[in-house]
Amino acid sequence: MHHVFFLDGNAKKISWIIQTNDSIIEQNREHVEIYKDKITNLQSKYVSLHVGLFWGIGAFIIKNQDNIKIKVDDITMYKNFTTDKIIEDEFIKKRQRFIEHLIQQRKLKIDFELINNDKNLAAKII
Repeated sequence: MHHVFFLDGNAKKISWIIQTNDSIIEQNREHVEIYKDKITNLQSKYVSLHVGLFWGIGAFIIKNQDNIKIKVDDITMYKNFTTDKIIEDEFIKKRQRFIEHLIQQRKLKIDFELINNDKNLAAKII
């Protein structure tokens, strides 16, 4: 199965959208108290990707070996996943490990695409 995954986050909320064929599922959540107003927008985007992937797997939308095009609107996040660029933020490193573990465990085929913020559908629902 092929999916397109949009994500966004800020100090208060996270959001994600999973498009599969003719289906579009939109989700958003307020941050849990330990993160709310305490993390950066970039950190929040990593939380959104982690929670969104985990939710998609748990809701049986994303299945083992599925193809997912993840559309991100942050150049740092894009480079972090597509090059050897390392982020020195421990919070982000931990989320990235969780994300990569989910991808490996479920044998997901991931392709990251850098998009402009105005093309990020998840930004519109946050």
